[in-house]
Amino acid sequence: MPLPWVPFVALFLTSLAMTLALVPFVRRLAIRLGSVDYPGGRRVNTVPVPRMGGLAVVLALAVAAGVQWLGTTYLDWPVVVLPAPGLSVNYWVLAVSVLIIFLTGFIDDLVSLRPLPKLLGQVLASSVAAASGLIVGDIVNPIAGGTVSIGWLAYPVTVIYLVAFANAINLVDGLDGLASGLTAIVSLSMFVIATNEARLDAAALAIALTGACIGFLRYNFSPAVIFLGDSGALTLGFVLGCVSLLSVTRVAGVTMLLLPIMLAGIPILDTFSAIVRRRRAHVSVGQADTGHIHHRLVREGYDPRQAVILIYLWTAVLCVGAIVMTRIDSWTDEMLERTVLKVLIFLFLLAFSLIFAIRLRLFTPVLLHHWDPRRRRDVLITPDDPRFVEEAERQNLPDAELEAERASDNGE
Repeated sequence: MPLPWVPFVALFLTSLAMTLALVPFVRRLAIRLGSVDYPGGRRVNTVPVPRMGGLAVVLALAVAAGVQWLGTTYLDWPVVVLPAPGLSVNYWVLAVSVLIIFLTGFIDDLVSLRPLPKLLGQVLASSVAAASGLIVGDIVNPIAGGTVSIGWLAYPVTVIYLVAFANAINLVDGLDGLASGLTAIVSLSMFVIATNEARLDAAALAIALTGACIGFLRYNFSPAVIFLGDSGALTLGFVLGCVSLLSVTRVAGVTMLLLPIMLAGIPILDTFSAIVRRRRAHVSVGQADTGHIHHRLVREGYDPRQAVILIYLWTAVLCVGAIVMTRIDSWTDEMLERTVLKVLIFLFLLAFSLIFAIRLRLFTPVLLHHWDPRRRRDVLITPDDPRFVEEAERQNLPDAELEAERASDNGE
């Protein structure tokens, strides 16, 4: 069927314009409420910067939804709130789930929630989304044919999937413009894929999200005058996860299973490497450190802008690969041949990303536990501490010793 380009352009421009208009007001509100990030610790900003930018993004998405409703009601725009075949999605309930994840981040921006309450808010939002009918479907068996049903596991898998997506974007949000720009690239790619699959609901949400992110970049790119905060980063990741699920029919093929992993490859890799890095060092997985991709690039000598642009390019390569995978079906009629080509593309891009990750030492611990006899308690030490090498040797982590040498050479 012909694509409704006018509605999509209208949604993009609406969310773009609304974000541009709303950010100055949200910025003043954040300052008044004391929602401000001050320099120090792991933060790279050198001046106080208000957070809570997610409020502008969510309001822009809400206005875009209103424009879509007006267009459908009065301008004969196509109805986009139609789920994929085999799915039954209650879009009002899905909207409530987005509101819950936003409120979780919004409260955290105001009062700095402890990890458990914040996680419970994410689980609640994801559970509501799953209750709306937005769940992972059955899986096509590319070898033997037919489908593989995961039954009731679809609900917990969906909850874990959405929580992971939300946190992946939140974790990568460490440099000016990084999370918002990366989300814009990924959501635009999801829009292209959704239109190819005639998934109008996913396409409409993706293009509105793209506009909101680009509008926010006007204020968020280095030097940023406002940050997304958890209200923004959690919401962006959650909405991306929802878009990826809306693009999938009730029966998902190999391509649709691999696409979200490729599109959000950088945040996923960053999250995975953080888990490995912290487990190797015997510290809590939730313990913040300075070993993320953006930290490593800055230590390699890139300034913050260069680091962000490099991650943009890396993400764009993965997104182009994902889009190519969706077009392979038109090249050959053999299912096995199509599957092999898609898997090869996926493995090539995965290998490329892993080599880059190893080169950046993403899996090398930057925090270690050390027993301090004077304080009579376990403390965390960083590579610039003289005890770091001794502890790395004791734990048999030679690459951590190299990290200490490198920190010493850089004067850290």
